[in-house]
Amino acid sequence: MAPENLSKSTMTKADIVELVYTKIGFSKKEASELVELVFDQLKDVLCSGDKVKISGFGNFVVREKKERVGRNPQTGGQIKISARRVLTFRPSQVLKAVLNGEDASLLTENDED
Repeated sequence: MAPENLSKSTMTKADIVELVYTKIGFSKKEASELVELVFDQLKDVLCSGDKVKISGFGNFVVREKKERVGRNPQTGGQIKISARRVLTFRPSQVLKAVLNGEDASLLTENDED
């Protein structure tokens, strides 16, 4: 099931709510509350520093980056880059296969990490 048109516009939260409403049959209010609940849970887990693993989709991980010295590309001068947390996403082998038009059913569960 490869994407038909890669130049489609961005999917928004409202689009996800509409899909839940259409496919599951909840009211729009219920669909909106469900989508909000899922995203709030994801945010809470990630903010606490835990990893989110969605089988067949991928892993969301928060990484701690230390303070470091960088360079201003315009002036060449050194600048201090503060420590921060960054969110990374690693797609599963299943998602990679689907994106590349391959048969994801040939992958084992161990390939999903």
